[in-house]
Amino acid sequence: MTIIPSNIETEIVSRGFILPAIDIIEGKAVRLTRGDYESKKVYYNDPLEAAKAFEAAGLTGLHLVDLDGAKAGKIVNIKVLDAIANHTSLKIDFGGGVKNVQDVKDIINAGATMVTIGSLAVKQPTLLEEWVLMFGTNRFFIGADVLDEKIKISGWLQDGGINVYQFLTQMRAIGIQHFFCTDIQKDGAMQGASLALYQKMLQQFPGLQLTASGGVSSVADIEAVKAAGCNGAIIGKAIYEGLISLRELEPYN
Repeated sequence: MTIIPSNIETEIVSRGFILPAIDIIEGKAVRLTRGDYESKKVYYNDPLEAAKAFEAAGLTGLHLVDLDGAKAGKIVNIKVLDAIANHTSLKIDFGGGVKNVQDVKDIINAGATMVTIGSLAVKQPTLLEEWVLMFGTNRFFIGADVLDEKIKISGWLQDGGINVYQFLTQMRAIGIQHFFCTDIQKDGAMQGASLALYQKMLQQFPGLQLTASGGVSSVADIEAVKAAGCNGAIIGKAIYEGLISLRELEPYN
């Protein structure tokens, strides 16, 4: 019999349709273009400033990514999570470099509502299944980072050896419910979301809880993602570059 620790909540509060994104390198809020670390642009020296601006605008969720951790294969920037969790009421998902159960506990204890898993879900699905039994499926937000429908891992630097549909089949089999999918070709390019990919995923997996990620750069893109059947949209660069104002996002939360 699996016993879920009493100090860990399994019910997740709704985070709204829009998840603003903060990507972290060396403790700073940055954005990349198509996953290229050389394309890094710093928007905030202190990510907490960005998080507070999102909260002040009425947003309730936050997608927080430790890019250093994703590249290194170990968590690097958990202090940023701790600061944001302690100084805002945002419902945060945090990931990048998660590799063992202690990492999961540390992320939750630092204040994250959900743990974001990417590479590990591809490499060690059995381990992820153990965590789901320990902490509950609602604790995990699984990322499918895709290039030409093939999964990429380790900060998008390596081929995962599986396509997105095979990956979703595996994840659904172990009880995963919450997914986001980033089309690497779209990420940071601000050229619209990968609607055809999302529609194909939702057609093949009815009831999939899917959040769009990458390319959303206007209110029209948000509406298109909703119309495609997605449950949410992760938005980063378009906010930082002023293509979508925080005021425009208010109706979606």
